Amino acid sequence: MKKSLFIGATLLCFITGFAQETKPEDKTDNAAAAAQSNNPLANMTAFVFQNYYMPKLNEAPVDSYQNSSWLRFAKPISDGKQLLRASLPITTLGMPTANDEIETTSGLGDLNVFYSFNFVSKPTITVGIGPNLTIPTATSSELGTGKWQGGLALVAFVAKSPVFQYGALLTWQHSFAGDEDRNQTNNGAIQPFYFWQLGKGTYLRGAPIWYMDFENRAYSFPIALGIGKIVKVDKNMFNLFVEPQYSVWTRGTQPQFQLMMGIIFDLL
Repeated sequence: MKKSLFIGATLLCFITGFAQETKPEDKTDNAAAAAQSNNPLANMTAFVFQNYYMPKLNEAPVDSYQNSSWLRFAKPISDGKQLLRASLPITTLGMPTANDEIETTSGLGDLNVFYSFNFVSKPTITVGIGPNLTIPTATSSELGTGKWQGGLALVAFVAKSPVFQYGALLTWQHSFAGDEDRNQTNNGAIQPFYFWQLGKGTYLRGAPIWYMDFENRAYSFPIALGIGKIVKVDKNMFNLFVEPQYSVWTRGTQPQFQLMMGIIFDLL
């Protein structure tokens, strides 16, 4: 885990240094580029890598931890009026054994697919709604629910100000098929996101996920503040960010603290 933290910090320093070496004329559009790169409904194809390192899990044995890497692909359709987004986690779960050793389970989690119909699509505001489907692709029972889950997702992004942009993603889903021996699911999440542009592609950010497990009466409400950097190369953008998140209210097996870091590759 320390290695992953070192890699994230090294990448941040590298891209920041690279941006400082670019020509001034290459930076003129970085504020607008940062706003669009962080827009989940932006009219651009995007590849996203996000990693959540959770060194402590509440209501779990001491020394339990989790590390989840998310691979995400977003593709606009019909000139940005629709958006297809698919997300797949690769997770490592560490749990102590009776011999005080850490037993790890690693593999794929459940695949999530969201299709958005953007009924508002303007340069300053985008709003979309659509079906949300989770497919039981986990390679281990500890890493997934074993259930097909369906529901809805609503997302909005406001960029009326060149300095401050904000929005939210709301999702809900319920199990409807799958392994009959596994418990049914009923969960929702609210993800507020906010971005403060500092200039030259550097920005402050926050995108915590407020998770609610209605079936098991578990929840997690973190707060977050991190930093990101945009590098524009020709027509493509590279968005690197690091964001600590701390849960102020938790119940159930949920992370108390997590470090989220990621890279977004935007292909115009």
